[in-house]
Amino acid sequence: MTSAEDLKQYPKTIENDIKLLRSVSCDILFSPSVKEIYSENIASEKFNFDGLEHQMEGAFRKGHFDGVGTIVKTLFEIIEPNKAYFGQKDFQQLQIIKKMVDKHHLNVKVKGCPIYREESGLAMSSRNARLSKEQKEAGPFIYRTLNKIQQKFDTEDITKINEWLKNEFKKQPLLKLEYFTIADEKTLKPAKNKDTNKTYRAFIAVFAGDIRLIDNIGLKN
Repeated sequence: MTSAEDLKQYPKTIENDIKLLRSVSCDILFSPSVKEIYSENIASEKFNFDGLEHQMEGAFRKGHFDGVGTIVKTLFEIIEPNKAYFGQKDFQQLQIIKKMVDKHHLNVKVKGCPIYREESGLAMSSRNARLSKEQKEAGPFIYRTLNKIQQKFDTEDITKINEWLKNEFKKQPLLKLEYFTIADEKTLKPAKNKDTNKTYRAFIAVFAGDIRLIDNIGLKN
């Protein structure tokens, strides 16, 4: 599925979002139309995120983070927030936005929020509403596998962990592995060997039919 097709099928839940905001006493909502923000000139800026944009999601979704940077930078310039909160499920996006704020000297503090999960462990996403019953039952395998990797990271080398994970997903007919990588949290570059001076995180992207699911977990070195 292309990024354009994914965007078209991405669930729009504005009414439910408004209810959730009201439930936490939010009294301001900025929900502009595309035309209000971009007029007739819809085009992405070109960004240099010091290589963060070429890893993982960037490798599979060409130009994706130019779009992310354009949207978020535009919103920051309009709203001028003191703080902005982004979920760690999109950890690469979080790191890229922090980099953009730093490089463009934007006066906003970007904070990462813990991943919210369904009771099954499946990372929450609007896309989950599109999962069939069978896919939703298979989905929690992603988080269970990440938890096992977190345990294995203490004693096993990265090459063996990569091989183990690929074999595990071969046993899952409803889940197709797009990528898995253990990477340095700071640079997002794939790690081949462990370095006690670095902090690592495991990242994964999986297809359940045409629905793309991503997740990640911190690793202790």
